[in-house]
Formats: sequence, C-alpha cells, structure tokens
Amino acid sequence: MNIYKYLAAMKLSIIILLFLTMKMQAVSQDLIYAVANEPTPVLNSPDFESVFGGISGISLKTDDQGLIREMEFIALPGTVFDLMGELDYGTHKIFKVECKEYEYGTDLFIDSRFVELKKVRPKERFIKIPSKKEIYEALDNFVGNRYCWGGNYNSGISKLIELYKPSGEITNALRNEWILSGCDCSGLMYEATNGFTPRNTSKLVNYGDAVEIAGLSAEEIAAKLKPLDMIVWNGHVIYVYDEKTTIQSSLSKGGVVKLDLIETLKEVMNTRTPVNDYNSTEASWFVVRRWFPDK
Repeated sequence: MNIYKYLAAMKLSIIILLFLTMKMQAVSQDLIYAVANEPTPVLNSPDFESVFGGISGISLKTDDQGLIREMEFIALPGTVFDLMGELDYGTHKIFKVECKEYEYGTDLFIDSRFVELKKVRPKERFIKIPSKKEIYEALDNFVGNRYCWGGNYNSGISKLIELYKPSGEITNALRNEWILSGCDCSGLMYEATNGFTPRNTSKLVNYGDAVEIAGLSAEEIAAKLKPLDMIVWNGHVIYVYDEKTTIQSSLSKGGVVKLDLIETLKEVMNTRTPVNDYNSTEASWFVVRRWFPDK
C-alpha cells in the first residue's frame, strides 16, 4: 500500500473511532449484564463495520502482517460480561464491556447479536480442567490450522460472515480470515482447556509453577520437561507435547505445528536466555511453567 494512502486510512480510522466513542451511551439499568450464547468475538474497537468489510465492503482491516489487531479474543459460550456502554445501530448494538475472564486493561467491545442480556449478574462460567486425553485430542485436531491473532476457536465463527456479509465474492482463504478460524499461540491451549488457562502470555509467564532452567543447555532443559509444560515469554508460548515434540501456533511457521523439542529449544535460545523467574531480569529471556496437575 502507498504510504500516503496508508496514513490517510489510519487517520480515517482514528476519526471514526473517536466519533463512535463519543456516541457511546449508557446502557439501560434494567439490562446491565450479558452472557455469550455462542463463541463471541471481542474487539478492542467498537467499529466492527470497518474491521469486517471496510469501506469496500469486501476487505478485512489488517496490518502489514495480515493480522486483525482489533481482535482481543473469542469469548466462549457462557462467558459473562458487564455492560459499560452501548452504540445503538437499530438492528443491533455494540456494547462496551468488562469481562472477568479477560482482564488485561484493554477496552472491550461485543456485538449484541452474540449474547443474551440479563438483569441480574449471572454466575461466572464453571471451568473444569479437561483430562489430558481431552486436551491432546483437541491439540491433535488443531494441527495444520492457520494462525489467527486473537483467535481461540479453531473452526471459526460462521455467523460473522452472515452478520457482516461481504459485498461480493471472496476466496476461501479470505473467508477463513473473516470468520476468525485458527488460533494464536496462547489461544491454542485456551481453547483446548475450555478457557482454563490464561488467555494471554503476559499472565502465562507467571502461571503454574516454575521449572528451574537457568544456566542449562537445550538438552538439559529438555530432560526436565513434562508434557504440557509451557516454554513461554511475554509475546509467545510453546507447549511441550511429549518428550521429543513441541506444539505451537506461530505466524512465521504457518500456523499450528509440531516440531522437535530440542531443536525448538535451541532456536529459542539463539535469542533468549533461560531463567527461573520471568521477573528477575530485564534481558531477553524465557521461562518454563508447569501448570497441569499430572498425577
């Protein structure tokens, strides 16, 4: 894209966002909660129309890596939202929300057509950790899927393309992007555990118990790892699949892939240092966290 056109598009997006934010109204005091009836896309912008369709009606709002940065995550069925404000479009509303399952200091917005409104705050989803067998069945099913920023519902949300219908024919590849099929790195395990693990790496770096890896070689670290351990830093997470294999969702590697454990550790250690405590240094580092109660 021409740099001047890109800057003009960015300026227009900022103006639209400011306008929409100014229009945000208080919600009715009779209906101040919502529950996700189905997988619900959650954005950090109220402007769903520009993300799914844009000015042309047939494009997605993506960055130079092809990622929809407005995407935060996909709320799983039963997720509870506190309604903080609304934009009324007549046929539907865009709600500004807060969500206890996703507390990362980001403004969150949902489309009313994915949720059921409530007068009394419902109980939070009961999230039981799946068995290891169930987790592995899910992970195996995800292998080969595309990388999707903010994605954690691998089959995608077909309702998105019904509500925000493209103005013309689109390719299968664009359709998969439009419905948010696939997952990102932390979304991989978030979906596999039905939302039991934290959604973002900023919390995963301190989740579970530390495995002491400081000063060890890739081979020595590999010998200490157990299935489902997390090799993680603020920005990416790789999961131990078994004693020889890892699994991850990576944009640069083409999506959800299984790779050799020692080779993966060596690649990470080319640029990062193993430490025991993620908060102990300011260098480029990574930790291993053990979270699954393997009894």
